[in-house]
Amino acid sequence: MFWPMLAIALGFCGLAVLAVLAARVFVETRRLARQVAEASRRITRAAEDLERAAAPFAAASARTMRDR
Repeated sequence: MFWPMLAIALGFCGLAVLAVLAARVFVETRRLARQVAEASRRITRAAEDLERAAAPFAAASARTMRDR
């Protein structure tokens, strides 16, 4: 009777450990997803800023090429 009870207790402990680890993975995955979304927003904002900053140079370059 001791060995079956021990096996059941160890099985329950194993499942509890797996549940805790799964919860931690879930929390870290959500945190990573938030960081990726924030990085994506920042990259998009930087690309828009770069596009706005480059517009005068592109116009000047187009005028230079047209005048040749």
